[in-house]
Amino acid sequence: MVNLAEISEALQQGKAKVVKELVQKAIDEGVPVEQILEEGLLSGMGVIGEKFKTNEVYVPDVLIAARAMSVGTELLKPLLAKSGVKAKGKVVLGTVKGDLHDIGKNLVRMMMEGKGLEVIDVGIDVPVSKFIDTAKEQGAQIIALSALLTTTMGEMKEVVRAVEAQGLRDRIKIMVGGAPVNEVFCKSIGADVYSADAASAADAAAKICGKAS
Repeated sequence: MVNLAEISEALQQGKAKVVKELVQKAIDEGVPVEQILEEGLLSGMGVIGEKFKTNEVYVPDVLIAARAMSVGTELLKPLLAKSGVKAKGKVVLGTVKGDLHDIGKNLVRMMMEGKGLEVIDVGIDVPVSKFIDTAKEQGAQIIALSALLTTTMGEMKEVVRAVEAQGLRDRIKIMVGGAPVNEVFCKSIGADVYSADAASAADAAAKICGKAS
């Protein structure tokens, strides 16, 4: 029998090949897919997230672990869909218009996916309308905005305004982050959550989706 803690361990070490073999073995042995996801993949990524917060691991370690996780989730996706297991929530994530930075955004996506959330990554240099339209189409609970340039931070306020104008403010929470962003700015534009790092952003998003469900 596959020990699901072994999957978690292999994922933390970034051993994608081992993760793939163990996940397949667990599937073949009839272990429930949700259990493989929760106790194997998500628990491993959770450990990485906590270690990342406390500087025990760094960006390259997170990237390697996330790659191992995606190899495992690829095998589980069709089975999860079949068994009716839904993501814990949906997040529309992107870097605001005029800003082409994506490393921070990509880290946030990996951490959020590591919490069992479905992340619709709309990319970089994203206009306000795309954030709003995607969130409406997908029924997302959160719009997460990233900016690395002080000159593009104003775009975040425009997204908040647009969500309000569409009458979606009670349904969609807005998260902001990026080097020049802070708690004071977050409050000043009427956004809901500021996160200083990717792991905290994932925790906050999971909490919001938990309340919404």
